[in-house]
Amino acid sequence: MGGVTGKAKRKTVAPVRRPEVRLPPLAAYEGRLEPDGDYDGLEFAGLDLAGQDGAGARFMDCALRDCAVDEARLTSARFLDSVLSGIRGVGTDLAGATLRDVEVVDARLGGVQLHGAVLERVLVRGGKLDYLNLRAARLKDVVFEGCVLAEPDFGGAVLERVEFRDCVVTGADFGGARLKDVDLRAVQRLEIARGVDALAGAVISTAQLVDLAPVFAAALGVRVED
Repeated sequence: MGGVTGKAKRKTVAPVRRPEVRLPPLAAYEGRLEPDGDYDGLEFAGLDLAGQDGAGARFMDCALRDCAVDEARLTSARFLDSVLSGIRGVGTDLAGATLRDVEVVDARLGGVQLHGAVLERVLVRGGKLDYLNLRAARLKDVVFEGCVLAEPDFGGAVLERVEFRDCVVTGADFGGARLKDVDLRAVQRLEIARGVDALAGAVISTAQLVDLAPVFAAALGVRVED
């Protein structure tokens, strides 16, 4: 049998497929959201959508720019080939929603409910998201770039080809999550509150390993004493 020569081939992280959103000319929309509404090629600009009910609605080739979405009900809504820019609000309910080929830019959101949602080819760039609930969600080809994620909850979620780049991630919960090709190496600050044992399938840097050593030790029941 021939021996192995040279260095073993290094396994690389599968690259993320980013969304390529090219919006057509859009028509201005000034009405209210409606349950199961069908919105195609529309621009929602500077609207107050707080508290409105768009459950089950479909947004195709749409742009939501600088809209207030406090406590808006968008459960099971579908956002396809769309841009959400400068949206802001607290308690927006997107449980069970689908985001496919979507860019979320400079959002300022708190307590957004995305549990059970499906995110595929999604870019979240800039902004700040507090208490993002992605429990049991499915994320595939998702990039978090240049944003702040405070206490995000990925409990029980499935993450495949997900990249965190130039982000601040604090108090993250990965309990029961399943990860594959998740790249955390470019996170500026990484704090994991729970679920460090679920990080199999993720890649971290050497410096992050040192920073997370106390968390890994606690998860393994290792006591560290001087």
